[in-house]
Amino acid sequence: MFSTAQIEILDMMSHVNEQNDFVAIRNMISDYFAKKADKAIEKMWDNGQIDLNTIDSWKNEHMRTPYNA
Repeated sequence: MFSTAQIEILDMMSHVNEQNDFVAIRNMISDYFAKKADKAIEKMWDNGQIDLNTIDSWKNEHMRTPYNA
């Protein structure tokens, strides 16, 4: 089931016929979420929720989904 926002996006995208337009829209959406993530990380840094040790520990973190055969 799609949310209202997803349905609106799908409706708008149904009018995109050029590959260049699709790529531009995809990049805009990616940039939006990247900026949103940057702001969230910056807020966590400013609040002391993460620091250099936290970031360093991420290098060794494995967050893969375990698959049971």
